[in-house]
Amino acid sequence: MKSALVLFAHGARDPEWSVPFRNIQTKLAARCPEVAVELAFLELMPPALSETVERLAASGHDRITVAPMFMAQGGHVKRDVPRLVAELRECHPHIALELLPAVGEVEAVLDAITDWLVNSVKS
Repeated sequence: MKSALVLFAHGARDPEWSVPFRNIQTKLAARCPEVAVELAFLELMPPALSETVERLAASGHDRITVAPMFMAQGGHVKRDVPRLVAELRECHPHIALELLPAVGEVEAVLDAITDWLVNSVKS
């Protein structure tokens, strides 16, 4: 299987907004060189999730994991993201397309943030 991980974020008008996501992309790519690590955005910035999945599919990736880089369960995470992924599954039935929970819903992420904040107030 040829695997890819798509970091899927909201997007913003200011290009500097994406810098933290690009930093995560770079770190992931270094730690998982066998996995294509891509960025995609819901709105305001290219590329869109559909464009990224199309490109990955065209280059032979048959396992794509979408990681929503959202902190909370708002309308995008509850409705928009699952709908987009369902549409992509219909368009690409030959691809194993997995949707992870939003990063803000992952206990390990919340623990890491809490630890960092605890260490910040104690130093």
